[in-house]
Amino acid sequence: MLELGVKFLISYFIGSLMGAIIIGRLRGGVDIRTMGSGNAGGTNALRTQGAGFALGVVIIDIGKGVIGAGFVPGLELPFVAQDAEVSRIWLTLCCGAAAVFGHVWPIYHRFRGGKGAATLVGTLIIVGPKLILVLILVWASMLVFTGFVGLATMSAAVALPVWIAVTRLSAEQPLFIYCAMMAGFIILWHRSNIQGMRDGSEPRNTKLMLFSSKRRAVDDEQP
Repeated sequence: MLELGVKFLISYFIGSLMGAIIIGRLRGGVDIRTMGSGNAGGTNALRTQGAGFALGVVIIDIGKGVIGAGFVPGLELPFVAQDAEVSRIWLTLCCGAAAVFGHVWPIYHRFRGGKGAATLVGTLIIVGPKLILVLILVWASMLVFTGFVGLATMSAAVALPVWIAVTRLSAEQPLFIYCAMMAGFIILWHRSNIQGMRDGSEPRNTKLMLFSSKRRAVDDEQP
């Protein structure tokens, strides 16, 4: 269990390196946690700093997931022997989860991080690359129909374990458990978005909505 514990912590520390903070410092000390929604993630970066800033944030945050799930499990560490009793599959999934947890609760930044979506995508590139297409299709569909980025993210996360359950649950049980667990956390971490949609304060990207122009036209005609 020593190997699992050490590599879990390494992945967590890597996950705690926040893309928003790194890019913000390169841009002269910008801290997007004091702007917009206060979230240190790609969506808030896009809304407050623009596409270039947000792209850098997303690349770093996805990269953390790739490193956590793809490289840390195979590290040969001094004084830490490989544990034959620890499944390599579960070790990889645990390290991936640790990177996501580090992004949400970064130890370097008073545990104030993002909502984990981009880093989760990075882990899926390693543990379930075929799921990326499902993720993108559900996310894009929900976004163009509703305009809510948070709702699209939650829907895409929930779609993953559902898809595995329908297509290949018996062969991919560890991945199903991982995706189901992470979907639950994604919903938990987006609870402010859920509350915003309930009270009408959640930002909505009407430019990307498929029927937004028609809806506005109908609204304008109403007395």
